[in-house]
Amino acid sequence: MNLSNIIRPEHTFIGLSVTTKWRALQAISEKAAKAFEIDGQTVLKALESREKLGSTGIGNGIAVPHASIDGMTSPRGLLIRFAQPLDFDAIDDIPTDIAFALLFGENNRGEYLNVLAAIARRLQSEGVLAAMRKARSVDEFYSDFIADSRV
Repeated sequence: MNLSNIIRPEHTFIGLSVTTKWRALQAISEKAAKAFEIDGQTVLKALESREKLGSTGIGNGIAVPHASIDGMTSPRGLLIRFAQPLDFDAIDDIPTDIAFALLFGENNRGEYLNVLAAIARRLQSEGVLAAMRKARSVDEFYSDFIADSRV
């Protein structure tokens, strides 16, 4: 799977300044609304509902907030590095500094699971996460993640 079809350079952000998980979800919703031309409140409600089922903080400083959004025809994502790590209620209690926000239509649930698996495999590649954390620009941050991501 080519992750660059799901997460594009223009949907990548570094230095997002938020202090709580709920503020992060609000900021993600606003960015998703602009990026994908969808209603931000709909995104926020969907992300908050999903988060109430259990934290999407998967550990090692990574969160994958995700939700099904009516009308989405294919999975789309945002790649974000927060200005400061924040408590995302991760399973390992490590503060989260990187988030992959994924939105998908109900009919894309299977494809969405493949995207999650591809992200997980990419992050397990040696040096990828460290490089992403050291990146000084959005382009570098995106490139560190996406390079050779056809898995």
